[in-house]
Amino acid sequence: MKRTYIIAEAGVNHNGSLALAKELIEAASDAGADAIKFQTFRADKIVTLNAAKAAYQLTNTSADESQYDMLKKLELSYEQHFELVHYAKERGIQFLSTPFDLESADFLIGKLKLPVMKISSGDLTNALLLLRISQGNIPVILSTGMATLGEIEEALGVLAFGYAVSNRMEPSIERFRQAYRSEKGQASLKQHVTLLHCTSEYPAPVNDVNLKAMLTLSHAFDLPVGYSDHTKGIAIPIAAAALGAQIIEKHFTLDKELPGPDHKASLDPAQLQEMIAAIRDVDQSLGGPLKLPAESELKNLEVSRKSLVTSKPVREGECFTSENLTVKRPGGGTQPMQYWRILGQKATRHYDADELVEL
Repeated sequence: MKRTYIIAEAGVNHNGSLALAKELIEAASDAGADAIKFQTFRADKIVTLNAAKAAYQLTNTSADESQYDMLKKLELSYEQHFELVHYAKERGIQFLSTPFDLESADFLIGKLKLPVMKISSGDLTNALLLLRISQGNIPVILSTGMATLGEIEEALGVLAFGYAVSNRMEPSIERFRQAYRSEKGQASLKQHVTLLHCTSEYPAPVNDVNLKAMLTLSHAFDLPVGYSDHTKGIAIPIAAAALGAQIIEKHFTLDKELPGPDHKASLDPAQLQEMIAAIRDVDQSLGGPLKLPAESELKNLEVSRKSLVTSKPVREGECFTSENLTVKRPGGGTQPMQYWRILGQKATRHYDADELVEL
C-alpha cells in the first residue's frame, strides 16, 4: 500500500517560544503526521537590514517592523533545537528543519544529524547552499515554487555535482551541467532527491496551483515528487495525494489568530488531523492497477447482477423467443450476454414464468 509521507510544517509558528514549539510537536504527533518541520536560520545571515517584507508578511505583521527585526524574533537557538529533537523523539514524530544559511545547514547536518534536508523554494537558486548540503551526502526534499523547469535542472546540476563529484574539484556552472548529464550524477539524484511542486503565495489561490505540474516534474526529471501546499483548507493536498504525491507538506498552527506572518495561512490542529485522515484514506484507496472484483464486492454479485429468466411458461421442446425470454435479478444463472445464443433454441424441460433459464 502506498503511504504518503506527511510533513506538518510548523515553520516559524512557534513565534520564538520553546513552549509553543513543543505544543506544535504535540499537535502534529496527535494528528498522525510523519514529521514536523521547523526553520533554522540566523536573521543576519539571510536578510539585509533594509530588506522589504513580502506582501503577506505586511498583511499579518506590523508595517513599522523590518523583515530583519521580524525574523530575529522568530529564531530558535541551537540549544532549543536539541531540546525539540529530543521532545519529538519522545512523541514519536520525526524532527525536520529547513536551513536558510550555510551555518544553519552545517548545524543541522553535522550536529543534529538530521536524516533529510528540506530546501525552501526561495533557495532553489542558492547554489552555495545546495552545494553545501549535497556535499554532506544527505538526501534533500527540494521545493520548486516560483521555478521554471530550466531553473530546477540547474539546481539539480548543483546537487548532482555535490553528490557525485569529488570535493577537490572546483565548482563551476559547466561542471554542474556535466554532473547533471553524467550517469553517476543522475544515479545520485535518484538516490537522494525528491521534488515538491509548490505555489509560493500565502495563501495560494487555487487557480494558481497548477497541480498537474507535479506530474510534469516526475516525467521531466524521473524523480520522486510531492506537493508543498499553501492553499486554504485541505482539498488540494488530498487531491495531490490522489495524483501520486509521495510527500505532502502543509503549514499548521495552534491558533490562526496568533501574531506572526504565517498563522493565517495555516491549518489549525483539527484541520491538520482531518487532512491527514483523508490522505490515509486516499493511500488505502489507490490499490493496484488490476481491475478485479474486491473481496467486499463478491457477496453482492448474485444480488446485483441479472440472469436470463422466462417471462411466461415455456413448454419442453418450445423455442425460446423474445416473447418468453427476459432479464431479471438474481444473478448466478445464465448471463444476459447469452441472450442471442439462446434465442431459437428449444427448451429441454418445462419452465414456469420467472424461472432461471439453464443452458
